[in-house]
Amino acid sequence: MRLVRLGAEPAQVGADIRAAISAWGAGCSVLGGVAVFGCRPPGSPRPLDAVIVLPRGVVVVLGVDLPEPALKVDAPLQTPWTIDGWPLVRTEGAVNPGLEGLESAAALARSLQSRGLEPLPVAAIVVVGPYAGQVTQPTTDLHRGVRVVSPNTTSILAAARELATYELPCPVEPAQRLLRVLDESCEIGPAELIDEGFPESGATDLATADTMLIPKYTDRPAAGGTARRFTPRGKLIAAAAALVLVFGVLGTWLTLGRPAASPPPRTPPVQRADGVEFTQRVAARDTSCDRHSFGDVQRWFEQRPCRGLTRAVFDTQVSGRPAAVSVAIVELADEQSARQLREVADTAGTGGVTDLIADGSGWPGGPDGFDNSAQAVQQNGNQVRIVQTVWRGRTSTPDDTGLRALAERGLRLTPQP
Repeated sequence: MRLVRLGAEPAQVGADIRAAISAWGAGCSVLGGVAVFGCRPPGSPRPLDAVIVLPRGVVVVLGVDLPEPALKVDAPLQTPWTIDGWPLVRTEGAVNPGLEGLESAAALARSLQSRGLEPLPVAAIVVVGPYAGQVTQPTTDLHRGVRVVSPNTTSILAAARELATYELPCPVEPAQRLLRVLDESCEIGPAELIDEGFPESGATDLATADTMLIPKYTDRPAAGGTARRFTPRGKLIAAAAALVLVFGVLGTWLTLGRPAASPPPRTPPVQRADGVEFTQRVAARDTSCDRHSFGDVQRWFEQRPCRGLTRAVFDTQVSGRPAAVSVAIVELADEQSARQLREVADTAGTGGVTDLIADGSGWPGGPDGFDNSAQAVQQNGNQVRIVQTVWRGRTSTPDDTGLRALAERGLRLTPQP
């Protein structure tokens, strides 16, 4: 693990975080990668104690200072934490530090995606200190890409190994670009990154490469001249070539005037977020939002028309359970309008943007609709993303933790035309 220190740690437990990661040592014998301390990536809601860039994933690390050492920390993502049975009271920020970790991971993922970088999953580790004897997380929360751990080498290392499991390693060149997002002046050479486990850019995996061997045929010229003498084998080849030519011409005559065959069906676009695969089924682009919305959101659009609306529906599976994701991206005139729309759309009972299934763009085996869906709303500049998620073939509820986690992943999807 190579270490890069940009600034002071935002939390007191940050010193323990840095000491724990430093103990992994240089090279990839333990884990590899690059740890950047004291940085604030573009769009991050708060400074981060560390960002660990690994060959198979990126992990943001947040330090949380407890009022005093704790024997037991209960750390759910949907409700306030409890420290030795007492609630962790927060006067600002998210309801608990775990949600702040997810927000920071999502912000970094969006920043990388907007720059066209290697699609590595971004997860979060929340380190609580100065001491936590036992940290408990609900099992469903562990699938959301966040770990809450004590400030020691073993716990942080185990969490990083669990979270950085992308199927393909990030090559050297994209890793360099990723590090420059964290620090524009960060210059780590290819040799150093290779030592930390990043594969060399442009390397070809010959074990999986498709190869085809074409046998070479050479017809030797006749002795004493340049004229080619046809052997029995040569005559057979010439006859076969003539037959191919005849059948080709005949086929042209037979098909003359017929319409060209239709092209093969298009393969649905596929995207990945945090290791989950999303298949896009339908998509549409509109210039009007009021005709594709309802409730208070529709009345809001009637007074403030949008510049564009992009919608799509994705098919996916979470732990073997089929689900559907509706993504709507609204483009507005300015950032202030986007902030107002986010506040309206993120309030329960105020309506929303109509999904494509409700507009009649379903597909065989797809969901019946997005009633009782879980929702996530996000603003980025003058754009607002609204994501809805439902289970297919089973009952859905807005407070389903699995669907809410899926909605947060859906914020990273980009509809393809």
